[in-house]
Amino acid sequence: MAGHKTHISREHLHYLLTEMIRIRRFEEACVGLYNEQKIRGFLHLYNGEEAISVGVMQALSEQDSILATYREHGHALARGISMQSLFAEMFAKMEGCSGGRGGSMHLFDKQKRFYGGNAIVAGALPLAVGLAMADKQQKRNNITCCFFGEGAVAEGEFHESMNLAKLWQLPILFVCENNLYAMGTALAIEESNQQIFSKAASYGMAAQQVDGMNVVDVEAASQLACQAIRSGAGPQFLECRTYRFRGHSMFDSQQYRDKDEIRSWQKKGPIVQLSHWLQNNHQISAEQIKQIELQADKEIESAVNAALLGHDEPVSDLLKHVYAEEANHE
Repeated sequence: MAGHKTHISREHLHYLLTEMIRIRRFEEACVGLYNEQKIRGFLHLYNGEEAISVGVMQALSEQDSILATYREHGHALARGISMQSLFAEMFAKMEGCSGGRGGSMHLFDKQKRFYGGNAIVAGALPLAVGLAMADKQQKRNNITCCFFGEGAVAEGEFHESMNLAKLWQLPILFVCENNLYAMGTALAIEESNQQIFSKAASYGMAAQQVDGMNVVDVEAASQLACQAIRSGAGPQFLECRTYRFRGHSMFDSQQYRDKDEIRSWQKKGPIVQLSHWLQNNHQISAEQIKQIELQADKEIESAVNAALLGHDEPVSDLLKHVYAEEANHE
């Protein structure tokens, strides 16, 4: 694909496409489940941004830590958390990855070192600094990867985290998913300097802008950034320019942006880009793509049915994990 010179096998490109399709179909299934009121509360979908989570995850190891935003279904799936666990969480079942207590915005899996979606804008940034500091002090060659939107750049935690990460040369990969709208506020309205990566660069950090709709470019940039971090070069920053095809959340009527703008971005979406490239270069057929979609739908159907059979938390557990138990001093 354009912008990437290193050879990538057809099998790996098929894998990248499959992962993005899995995420897209998962999100589309969530829409139906939300309308059926099986999923309650807030729901923020990742449609259009799949290339970022899928591309970045290729550069990370199982020992690396992940932090994300409230739009984190795609990150969780790309990290390897099962669909059944995610659906169970959104159905508020005990079998969910957060025990049914976190819901869509607070997915968490200690075994996968996935330390949460976070409902607070920029809330994950200082947590990433803490995790990376612990790794450095313990002399572990791990990376902390922190995903956040461009809206987080307007928060004080962003600048504090950039400063400390560089000052202490922490092993962090900062990934800004710049989808051009912080809720309903366009980037041009909220930021005088719309080159987000330059803000990180002002702290002396290696930073660059990447086409967030091109999964191959995202993976290539992530691989190079992670190599630099592991070699001791300190934190790295990627600004991935992307676009969400749906509103900020399911409550968003999207009155702030033109429908033609949405359609123009959809034509260059990450799944469209990769599938067209593969087909045009005779690396995949339309029938093979259809089979990938059908397989994703089967996985979703099985996961939903299993998650719906999960258990509701009993009322007797209402205060569990809320108050610390009194120590026995006898």
